[in-house]
Amino acid sequence: MREKGKLVIWPANLDKSRSRKGGRIISRKSSLEAPLLRELTAAAEKLNLNPEVEADKKYPRTWWESSGRILVDNNEAKTMVARKIAKTIKEARGG
Repeated sequence: MREKGKLVIWPANLDKSRSRKGGRIISRKSSLEAPLLRELTAAAEKLNLNPEVEADKKYPRTWWESSGRILVDNNEAKTMVARKIAKTIKEARGG
C-alpha cells in the first residue's frame, strides 16, 4: 500500500504511443517515446521529488508487462508533475 502524500507515476503516463484511455495523462506534444523507469527516476531526483522506485509493479491496464512505477512527493497536481518529469527527460535525451 502506498504512502499518503505520494503520487504514483507510471512510464505509461508519459508514453506518447498510448492513448488517454490507455494511461497517458499529458498531451502527446509533452509526452515521450518509450520512457524508461530509470529515466523517470533520474528526472524525479533532479526535480527533488524524492522518488521511491517500485520496479516489480505492473501497470493495471497492461498487467502482463512489468514496467515498474515511482512514487514521488505530492507537491502539486499529478499532470503538472508528469509534465515536469517529461520535460526533464526530454532535456536529458537532448531534445
